[in-house]
Amino acid sequence: MSIRDLFQLWTSNDYFDEKTRAELEAIKDNEKEIEDRFYRELEFGTGGMRGVIGAGTNRINKYTVRKAAQGLANYIKKQGNGQKSVAIAYDSRRCSDEFALETALVMAGNGIKAYLFDELRPTPELSFAVRYLKCDGGVVITASHNPKEYNGFKAYGNDGCQLPPKESDEVIEEVNAITDITSIVPMNYDEALAKGLLAIIGKEVDDAYIEEVKKSQVNPELTLKYGKDTKIIYTPLHGTGNKPVRRILREIGFENVLVVKEQELPDPEFSTVKYPNPEEKAAFEIAINLAKKEDVDLIIGTDPDADRMGVVVRDANGEYITLTGNQSGCLMLDYILSQKKERGELPENAFVVKTIVSSELARKIAENYNVEIIDVLTGFKFIGEKIKLLDDTGKKKFMFGFEESYGYLSGTYARDKDAVNATMLIAEVFAYYKSRGMNLYEGLIELFEKYGYVKEGIESFTLKGKEGLEKIASAMETLRNNSPESFGEYKVKSIADYEKSFTRDLTTGSTEAIDMPKSNVLYYRMTTGHWFCIRPSGTEPKIKIYFGISSDSLENAEKELSKFKNEILNVIRPLLS
Repeated sequence: MSIRDLFQLWTSNDYFDEKTRAELEAIKDNEKEIEDRFYRELEFGTGGMRGVIGAGTNRINKYTVRKAAQGLANYIKKQGNGQKSVAIAYDSRRCSDEFALETALVMAGNGIKAYLFDELRPTPELSFAVRYLKCDGGVVITASHNPKEYNGFKAYGNDGCQLPPKESDEVIEEVNAITDITSIVPMNYDEALAKGLLAIIGKEVDDAYIEEVKKSQVNPELTLKYGKDTKIIYTPLHGTGNKPVRRILREIGFENVLVVKEQELPDPEFSTVKYPNPEEKAAFEIAINLAKKEDVDLIIGTDPDADRMGVVVRDANGEYITLTGNQSGCLMLDYILSQKKERGELPENAFVVKTIVSSELARKIAENYNVEIIDVLTGFKFIGEKIKLLDDTGKKKFMFGFEESYGYLSGTYARDKDAVNATMLIAEVFAYYKSRGMNLYEGLIELFEKYGYVKEGIESFTLKGKEGLEKIASAMETLRNNSPESFGEYKVKSIADYEKSFTRDLTTGSTEAIDMPKSNVLYYRMTTGHWFCIRPSGTEPKIKIYFGISSDSLENAEKELSKFKNEILNVIRPLLS
């Protein structure tokens, strides 16, 4: 169908409700807007889809959600005989509850039992619920930390992990095979309940999940001893973390948790922040003001679906600073490994996992404790996959996994990043340093002094629309086929091309195969040891560049990172203009 034919279908067919048709009628004379809404199908990619809420094929709405759900249902039905089931959760975003119910009723219409949470829940609890309820798959309606205009549909396998590439490709084929969206008819709610194809779940799963999270504590006695006298400020940023995060902190001994009242309750408009993203210091503005008033050293924030956690601490000058995802991850990693070794509980076959764009400081920490560290592609599903392949089979013992984008996990009860678990851990790490008369910032400096002043950064460029996607693709193609051998004064030692699955050493001319799934990623290592990595985002119209350097002091690390970034961006910016 042409763009105009699709627009006509959506505005005239009674399958689409009056609200949808009215929204589109309002733009009937805006050709550019019509093109943007209908020039393509909202892509169901590796793990699901994410997009701006609105009417049209290139938007997320109950009809595109139905299509995604039907494709997943078709895939699940092909995975053997017997009664099939799916767990479904949702966050606080606009339409999340509606999209979750649509998903459940599409599943019911396909004879698949839907376990639907009674209210918003964290994404990691959905991951846990899939395995706890022995489901064949899972769905969470969320756009994570994206702006308020977005929502998404994330699909999970029966292992509680986001779908890996092979299975994801099979679901994508099923979704793309649906050519008539109007043929998808969800089951009636009352009928689904009566037939036992819809079950509303809640407290039982909550209790089981929290108990599993608590098993990941390393030194429970520390939080019981120091928790009573420790103040923590917590903000859920209007999302799903409010109840489970406060519960876990209370149950491990932290009795003085001050919640940012302005950000406590669910709010799909995220009215107190520009972006509900704990990676951004601006999201903590209200929390920091409260911390100054209450004289608090530790601030914790979680994103809307509570799979990412950010931390704010006071530095040597008493100023509140945000820790990077790498810094928080390395603090937790060093704490886990050091304490388990001290207690004689560190297995010989222990392993940790990080993504390729995460801090190399983690490698130094793991090697110090003779623990294997495994690199995987960006995306926590690849960390979950390693747990399944190595821990589930008894070959090795999983200790910790993290990614620079504020995602962490220290247990095997879930297969996705978990901000509830991470909050519990960082609070315990805080108690540990408090027992030594230190704060978290001083603990970070101690790590730097031991392993080197490692510093990372990230830059991203948003290029919206069809033209933006074309520019991103063109820039990657140029770098892949005609890459410079130096960026300013920084000479390239090697380039890893994860789409072509090989690393080329520019100093020797040799190549080495990469044993990972194909991905549109280029990773450069310089002769200085610095590195940068460039990749298009899988969930947003962005291209991201990650940087990592090491130096001999905090001040020099800051200067060197700034200089290195500028040299790289001087080459890349023109490719995106």
